[in-house]
Amino acid sequence: MPLLVMKFGGTSVADLDRIRNAAAKVKREVERGYDVIVIVSAMSGKTNELVGWVEQTGTFFDAREYDAVVSSGENVTAGLMALTLQEMDVPARSWQGWQVPIHTTAQHSAARFVDIPRKNLDQKFGEGFKVAVVAGFQGLAPDNRITTLGRGGSDTTAVAFAAAFQAERCDIYTDVDGIYTTDPRITSKARKLDKIAFEEMLELASLGAKVLQTRSVELAMRNRVRLRVLSSFEDTDETSGTLVCDEDEIMESKVVNGVAYSREEAKITLVTVEDRPGISAAIFAPLAEAGVNVDMIVQNISEKDYDDHPGSVTDMTFSVPVAQVERAKKAMEEARQSGAISYDELVVDTEVAKVSVVGIGMRSHAGVAARMFKALADENINIKVISTSEIKISVLIDRKYMELAVQALHDAFELHKA
Repeated sequence: MPLLVMKFGGTSVADLDRIRNAAAKVKREVERGYDVIVIVSAMSGKTNELVGWVEQTGTFFDAREYDAVVSSGENVTAGLMALTLQEMDVPARSWQGWQVPIHTTAQHSAARFVDIPRKNLDQKFGEGFKVAVVAGFQGLAPDNRITTLGRGGSDTTAVAFAAAFQAERCDIYTDVDGIYTTDPRITSKARKLDKIAFEEMLELASLGAKVLQTRSVELAMRNRVRLRVLSSFEDTDETSGTLVCDEDEIMESKVVNGVAYSREEAKITLVTVEDRPGISAAIFAPLAEAGVNVDMIVQNISEKDYDDHPGSVTDMTFSVPVAQVERAKKAMEEARQSGAISYDELVVDTEVAKVSVVGIGMRSHAGVAARMFKALADENINIKVISTSEIKISVLIDRKYMELAVQALHDAFELHKA
């Protein structure tokens, strides 16, 4: 039988009424002739509650027991979904990660998939079961301990199952009706996209769009899994939502297809760093070891270059998430104390935001950067840092201008027009 993967997020299964609503959508696909693998998240708010209970037990808790506790929310949802489908006369059963089994690495709370054997689920489908309801976000480590995949891991679970079972499509049901050119809360002109390329969605997800987890898009792109994002709360058909697919499926793409933003950014500058081969490695290796996610990087001629240290020093600027500023400062101070690097001052600006334009059309069109910079200049918005790739341009600006910048860029590239 043809097979679909359907994933329901926390808001889509927040209570029994919403679980019944989701189950009705699953039943409709079964009636169309599909076998269905349903991936469920924990009911809205439950994972945060479970995490809070773990943190109340002590500061230095066992990561294995943490995973055992926080993965339980998905188990409850899976059981309730299977029971609801059975009440609708749909042959269904629930599966926890270890029952499938979903093999992962042993990196607790941030595990990665190793293998999803088909044997057990295929056997049940062969026995007449039409739906396998699988708890998302969890797996089984080599030592048979429960693992979790990190926040948003149910999206990745759904894509992994779609790849392993060669599903016709993977539908991600959420509280929005698709992927928009930008956040509709910032501009009413935001337009829902019918299709978007994997590469564009990957950039948007990594740059702050929260509709899909970045890892899920990476996995879908690598395995060419067609993703569809659509609303749990609306009547849908095969044309609903937004299809995330290969670039070849899109007839003609706009030069820019979306504007993304990230509010929680910080800019760090190391002033008067020694300018020598290997200095970048000496700076960013300790940051990597400390688990700091560095994004935009700019090396400047230091103001003190000609005055105090002619030709021998530079300033190094980079951006990190605000939550990782203290970790970054500690890593840099330890590197300085060890003699690996030297600098006069470490300057932190936590009042910045990142705004980006994304589009596969940039590959074949010139002038995107000029158009973007002019739109920001017309609003008197100063750019602090610039970063580019083949299909995106990102800038760091003062956070107070973030919404204005998003609106200006959305208008400048006429994203409200189909």
